[in-house]
Amino acid sequence: MAAIFNPNEAAAKDSGIFGLPYHVEEAKLVLLPVPWEATTSYGGGTSRAPQAIFQASKQIDLFDFELGNFFEAGIAMSPESSMLKKWNHEAKSAAQNHMTEIVNSYSDKVNDFVYQETKKLLAAGKLMGLIGGDHSSPFGAIKAFLEHYPNMSILHFDAHADLRKAYEGFEDSHASIMHNVISKTTLKKLVQVGIRDFCEDELKFIQENSSRIVTFFDAEMIEKKMNGKMFSAICDEIVSHLSSEVYVSFDIDGLDPRFCPNTGTPVPGGLDYNEALYLLKKVMRSGKKIIGFDLCEVSLGEKDIDTEWDANVGARLLYKLCGYTL
Repeated sequence: MAAIFNPNEAAAKDSGIFGLPYHVEEAKLVLLPVPWEATTSYGGGTSRAPQAIFQASKQIDLFDFELGNFFEAGIAMSPESSMLKKWNHEAKSAAQNHMTEIVNSYSDKVNDFVYQETKKLLAAGKLMGLIGGDHSSPFGAIKAFLEHYPNMSILHFDAHADLRKAYEGFEDSHASIMHNVISKTTLKKLVQVGIRDFCEDELKFIQENSSRIVTFFDAEMIEKKMNGKMFSAICDEIVSHLSSEVYVSFDIDGLDPRFCPNTGTPVPGGLDYNEALYLLKKVMRSGKKIIGFDLCEVSLGEKDIDTEWDANVGARLLYKLCGYTL
């Protein structure tokens, strides 16, 4: 298949992610799909995102004006785990019946599955990105990355701080992912961007952990821009808090909701798509290395609505994340 692959033509029906001919074994960067959304608290549909993004990705022109033909290093997506799909179905049913202990038990299984899969990929010398699923999906991956890159920092794009100790009784909630990272791992620095929806306890947690958490609140960023501060200068400040190795955790609702309106918990405000890319570019140009990433909360909804736009934006953002990582 590789011998007849032409990046300037339409993607073949039997091609991989982005229409590429690479298999996991030969790819430099491997994408791990995690179809998991048992702890969603508003809109659903994120468990269907990996496959929707996969389909939408085949519409992307592979040549990148900024990064060139980075795809030639090889990008492949692992098959979705039927076991994860089964766990998701059973845990969602338990969540609807307020059976929190069962959901927490399944969350532990998912965390361990993702941890083991990530550990294997990193040990094999692969670069790795995760496609959620809700934002609780990457905890196991972050844990494995920290074992491999103990001095890494996290650049966290989100509308929400995700620093609740638990939410609706779920210990591994999408609203608790970064609380779990701070309280259960050795991460030295979490840098948050776009945050505009959080509770008072989360603000206190940020203040109590100020040596490890730096939060760039959306309202403050907007005010600085309105007062004439260049966005490039704001990005320089954000980047200055990151270590030399950076893991990107990207919740799609960190963007202005016009880009992915069907995400589970949309909030007005947020980053423009090109602002997010510019910040990632600033990280790369600073000499710091993006070592891996997750992209979560791209939602296909649970109602009969048009969600092709969300998958399209998600696929294009995913492609740029792959490029900056490669």
